[in-house]
Amino acid sequence: MTDNRKTPIEIDKDEFKAIGHQLIDAIADFIDRIDEKPVTTGESPKQIQNLLSRRSLPKNGSSVSALLSKTTDLLLNHSLLNGHPKFLGYITSSAAPIGALADLLAASVNPNVGAQILSPMATEIEKQTVKWLAEFIGVSPNYGGLLVSGGNVANFTAFLAARTAKAPKNVKEDGISGAPSKLVVYCSKTTHTWVEKAAILFGLGSKSIRWIQTDEANKIDNGILVKTIQNDLEKGHQPIMVIGTAGDVSTGVVDDLKTMASVCKTYDLWFHIDGAYGIPAAVIPELKNLFEGIKEADSIALDPHKWLYSPLEAGCTLVKNPKHLLDTYSTHPDYYNFSTPAEDLVQNYYEYGLQNSRGFRALKVWLTLQQVGRSGYVEMISQDIELSKFFFKQARIHPELEAITQNLSITTLRYIPVGFAKDSENKETYLNELNKALLNQLQEGGEVFLSNAIVNEKCCLRGCIVNFRTSKKDIEEIVEIIVREGRKMHIKLQTQRIE
Repeated sequence: MTDNRKTPIEIDKDEFKAIGHQLIDAIADFIDRIDEKPVTTGESPKQIQNLLSRRSLPKNGSSVSALLSKTTDLLLNHSLLNGHPKFLGYITSSAAPIGALADLLAASVNPNVGAQILSPMATEIEKQTVKWLAEFIGVSPNYGGLLVSGGNVANFTAFLAARTAKAPKNVKEDGISGAPSKLVVYCSKTTHTWVEKAAILFGLGSKSIRWIQTDEANKIDNGILVKTIQNDLEKGHQPIMVIGTAGDVSTGVVDDLKTMASVCKTYDLWFHIDGAYGIPAAVIPELKNLFEGIKEADSIALDPHKWLYSPLEAGCTLVKNPKHLLDTYSTHPDYYNFSTPAEDLVQNYYEYGLQNSRGFRALKVWLTLQQVGRSGYVEMISQDIELSKFFFKQARIHPELEAITQNLSITTLRYIPVGFAKDSENKETYLNELNKALLNQLQEGGEVFLSNAIVNEKCCLRGCIVNFRTSKKDIEEIVEIIVREGRKMHIKLQTQRIE
């Protein structure tokens, strides 16, 4: 019997280096030439499945070199490229190249950032990352928190902390059914769907949500908010939480956070801000007033994989008083041996969130924050906003486009054919049909990738620029593509109606 165990999963040093160099060369070339590729191939699910040569799990192993070569081709040539300069869809940013290297390094060490003893350096890097993110958006670095998968979980984490802090204390033992009155939460009707998931999953039920109407600017109507809270109190319900949005996902609108904070203080409610997309823009000095009120938030959700250009996955929950996270998530089963001498300040992240075993998400964020610096982010985020304004302006002056909204780095617009009967009885119905069909064609065509938004019952094309590769030239070309394909789609739909 030999001293060294040999297993099928090992790769020796020389082979690892050779394959690694080959992979890095392929990735470097991909990044360098990404603008020459289609945004998406438009292949159907069946076509993609056929590329995998569907078969059962292999009995025997394969060459690592061959596997990585084949997989490199599959991913680089058959994916939607959200790093492409003409990708303006949803809110997935072009990913910082240093993030790819960070994920490789993190996976090589493979720390479990659930307990400090399992991840001594990774834990400290995550702590520093959380502190830096708080500083970045302009709140106290004493906010605590942790890195999570994305916006849903970042908001979930805060939602549960709010429930623990504001619900009757017996709820942890007796459950929601033991609460003497109905627990209710408040948010704008434009709030992301995560809040409905949270209310259902965490026992309050979807009827516990008060969807508050918005004003003419599409911000939550704080007057209606106050009246709704008062009405619930009169009915014997227990309000616990108000949710503000810093960057609505459809149009980029930021609620009046300062007034919302005041309302929460008056009624002793938890103030949570969903800033998953928009709150990094608080770093822009000229936008300081837009985000006034964030320092009063009990919790904030933000996603570095949105406007801080981190690779997926990277979300973050920040909580003003970190003890609320411990009160919510901390447990000490007998089989955990994570205690340390009292004089050591140890943070075990399993006590701060939903996960026990946790990957090292913070590294890519931590490295990018250092590579770019505050000034670099001010530059890039400002440029994204200016490009969005330029997009809106181009839509406004084009005779076949209608500019609808522009906030932060999101522009919404729609295509309207030349000479289209403005007084047509079915005008809006047809324009909605046309723009929906146009969006589908654009998403499949591979030249540009936009998403959709419904604004005042209008079906719109939506461009969100969180992309450090997008340029003014790209925006001009995107306008040309929209108009060209819009004309084709209008002719197609009119022909179908005649037939």
